[in-house]
Amino acid sequence: MLGAPLPAWIRPIAGALLLALLAPVACSPQETPTAAEAGQTLKAHILQLLKERNAQNVTITDPGGKDIPCGDGKAKQTFAATGEDLPARGSDALTDALLGALKRVAPYELVASGRPGEPMRVRNSASHTSLTLASSESGQYVVRGETECLTSH
Repeated sequence: MLGAPLPAWIRPIAGALLLALLAPVACSPQETPTAAEAGQTLKAHILQLLKERNAQNVTITDPGGKDIPCGDGKAKQTFAATGEDLPARGSDALTDALLGALKRVAPYELVASGRPGEPMRVRNSASHTSLTLASSESGQYVVRGETECLTSH
């Protein structure tokens, strides 16, 4: 029956169930990812960044997916890829273009910009990842990344 009150014995059970379902969401702090989870995010961010720049002939230069020990039972992961810009522009323009497109991928903050022609380093605190944006030669994007040292499982 619609609109009929719940029997008295169901109300406490329904209330407890609702609290049990909502408590983990409302009270738990954001969990730190494992190295493998952050590694997958890193890979997704780099590939999405190159896609945002319409990079051609994307080549994965470091497939990642392996824990690199950091000590204390922690590990980090890496991933890197390159892609060609069409039409080819100078390295400074490419690095700036990567930095601009990164805002559409994830909220990274600039950590080190270096001098003209040098790589830029950015970091995303939420995903525990860092990227190095560069151009090794005219017309080629170079993006390398690594996770922070995190638990390995």
